[in-house]
Amino acid sequence: MSASAVESVATVYADFGRRWAHGTSPLYEYWAIGIATDPDMTRRIAALEPRMRQPNIVFAAARWEGCPLAPWPQARSWFAANWHRVVATAAVRSTQTNEPNRCATLLPPLSRITGPVALLEVGTAAGLCLFPDRYSVDYATPSGPRRVDPVDGESAVTLACRLDADASLPARMPDVVWRRGIDLSPVDAGDLDAVDWLANLVWPGPDHDARVARLRAAAAVVAQERPEIIAGDLLETVTDAAAAAPADATLVVFHSAVLLYLDAAGRERFAGIMAGLGAAIGRRVVWISNETAGTLARVDAQLPPGLDAHHRFVQTVDGAPVALAGQHGAVYETRPLALRHRV
Repeated sequence: MSASAVESVATVYADFGRRWAHGTSPLYEYWAIGIATDPDMTRRIAALEPRMRQPNIVFAAARWEGCPLAPWPQARSWFAANWHRVVATAAVRSTQTNEPNRCATLLPPLSRITGPVALLEVGTAAGLCLFPDRYSVDYATPSGPRRVDPVDGESAVTLACRLDADASLPARMPDVVWRRGIDLSPVDAGDLDAVDWLANLVWPGPDHDARVARLRAAAAVVAQERPEIIAGDLLETVTDAAAAAPADATLVVFHSAVLLYLDAAGRERFAGIMAGLGAAIGRRVVWISNETAGTLARVDAQLPPGLDAHHRFVQTVDGAPVALAGQHGAVYETRPLALRHRV
């Protein structure tokens, strides 16, 4: 392996610890920074294929194999003694954060669409975000707590989200008449082992404890319907999948933290497909994107100078930034952008 590959691993893990895990998962912060400053561990990770080098997959594989949730010196001893097991699990598993609470940040733009809605999620994993109309949401708003329930009453799954503006509160649930997903490795919400792995991907820490119970409850809802999830590359399948949606519904193509897995050319190609999708399939299309700043240059160019998007997605509707959305759906903020976009 090259010295640059080892240096890249150290940089990635240091950034993960200080930028992403800091303030939300202390254990992962300590592990990541510990690895970044450990030449032996960075060499081990650099020797893996690129897909397996990510902190999320390395840490999840270690936990799956029984690594204690202990400070780095103790965990490091376990990693060294069980590295072959970590590698074996990372080789056959993948990172598929399927956080149903993100639906709380999808509802503000979805609720503004009149008439029937068809949902197509790119990078859908088990499809837990394909059911925003089936979950209850407790919103904390500037004027006080507000609750939004499905049309048939309170759900067994309750999401939670803080809004920085009362205007963002969804007036109603979308009328979803069709839903499909696309994923390289679809997950069956009825597969207990697969759901256990999704739960294992949730970071340790008090900020994340509630996410595991919510994920399992949402999986039980989705398992009853088993939505169709197409196995394939999003760039190659999205147009055909979109064309299968009912013509009398507004098609909403959406995704969260998916484009970062494409290279720059692939991201631009996908954005181009989205821009021309309505004309290509002959119907109304709305594109909702939740991705980090730095993913698409055309989006970054529209952001206010000096915007702090730390631990936030930039939510865009048809390529225009409308809000900052928490990575796991806990917050939805429009004021930092001072923008509004009517669907």
